[in-house]
Amino acid sequence: MGTRRKAREIALQVLFQLDVSQVDVYEGIDLFWDNFDAPESARDFSTHLIVGTIDNLDGIDNLIKSCSENWSLDRMSKVDRNILRLAVYELVFCRDIPPKVALNEAIDLGKEYGSENSGSFINGILDALYAKLRRDDNDYSIG
Repeated sequence: MGTRRKAREIALQVLFQLDVSQVDVYEGIDLFWDNFDAPESARDFSTHLIVGTIDNLDGIDNLIKSCSENWSLDRMSKVDRNILRLAVYELVFCRDIPPKVALNEAIDLGKEYGSENSGSFINGILDALYAKLRRDDNDYSIG
């Protein structure tokens, strides 16, 4: 497994934990590292993804809501919701990551960690969101 794939899995696990427990982001990260190990490069990238997602959570959630017809964030499974949050953070803020990579990684995470329908559910929302971002003249601003 590649370092970035491992970092995304870690980020998903910590984001899920933060969603469930409502602890501080750094407390959640520390708690994870107190119990699990990973290469330093995976630690660095996962921390970047986690902190960036949490720091921009309101804007990320608003983008997801704008493309998830008939699905409020509260109705989504916590796994799917946090995969979407992570993917939107990558699409909007990680310009060094090709959009297709962010989309494919999110779909793969959904297939592995979500329900049998998670991959297609995540794919549908992210496809709509990515089309919206491109349609808006690549204005990836959240706010």
